[in-house]
Formats: sequence, structure tokens, C-alpha cells
Amino acid sequence: MSHTYESAPPSDSLALWRSIFERQKAFAEHAFGQLDDGGFFRVIAPGLNSVAVIANHMAGNMRSRFTDFLTSDGEKPDRDRDSEFASLDASTATRATVMDRWDAGWATLFGTLEALGPDDLARTVTIRSVPHTVNAAVLRQIDHYSFHVGQINVIARQVVGTDRWSWFTLPPGGTAEFNRRLMGG
Repeated sequence: MSHTYESAPPSDSLALWRSIFERQKAFAEHAFGQLDDGGFFRVIAPGLNSVAVIANHMAGNMRSRFTDFLTSDGEKPDRDRDSEFASLDASTATRATVMDRWDAGWATLFGTLEALGPDDLARTVTIRSVPHTVNAAVLRQIDHYSFHVGQINVIARQVVGTDRWSWFTLPPGGTAEFNRRLMGG
């Protein structure tokens, strides 16, 4: 189960990483669930990406970074990163296609994490020929995906409207009650 702010995080790196990635996935999917297909593909301003494009990019990145994680460069030669950002709309892609790619990316990531053992944490992997410790490579992806999950949520909230938005995190004005409940005060 994913880590919530109401429980202590796992103490070992592998479980902690999984917990953080599970929360990122759930946070993005909470936003996806509030969008109809038009909203999923909507570009809210010139120069920005739709939620669909960001999800497509994240899926491509996960496949590239976490396929053969310990044995090949994290930037796979068959990856076309630029095409991940190509405009997507309901006439060029279906939501189901993007979501299948999204689910496959996460399955690759979680499968890789499950296969790692404590001894693997001291190993070195490369991303675009640059050496990274396993810890640094995974933290790099946590950072990257957190950025994009935030984008997904901001865009989705703009499309849905703040007045109709269902909060995954604490809603505005909810902090004092949450702290009282959690801290018993």
C-alpha cells in the first residue's frame, strides 16, 4: 500500500521508493479520473502540453529508464523522446492507448523495483552514458515524475475548475483539522 502522510514511511530504500512511486501514480490517476476525454487531451494555453502528452512522455521515460535497468543505459536507442511530446488529441490517439502505455510504463518500473535487492543499491547504472548510483538514478526519476505529476494536477484542475475539483491532498483550509486529527491536539 502506498505511503500516506498519516503513517510512518518505510525505513528501507526499496520499500520507500515503491511507496513514493505508488503515491505519484495514484496522484496522477486521481487527476485523470476527473477529466473527460476532451479534458484529457486539452491544451490549456499555447506552448503547454495536455495531460495526455505528459502521461505519454512519462510512460516513454519509464520504459526507457527501467527496462534492463542494471544492464543497459537508461536512455534506450529506440526511444524517440521528442515524439512523446508530439501533439495528441482525440483524433490522433485514444485515451485507452495512452493509458495502456502509462500502465505498461508503471509495470516496468515496479517490476524493476521488485527485482532489486539490497546489494544492487551499491551498483552503478548509466543514463545517457553518465554514471549514477542506483540510488541517484531512482531519486532522479522520483524528482522527474514528481514534476510531471504536479503539472498533470495543475492542468487538470484548470480544466475541471477549482470549484469542482476533488482534492487528493488536503483541500484549502483543511490543514488545521488534519493536524488536530493526526497530532491529537
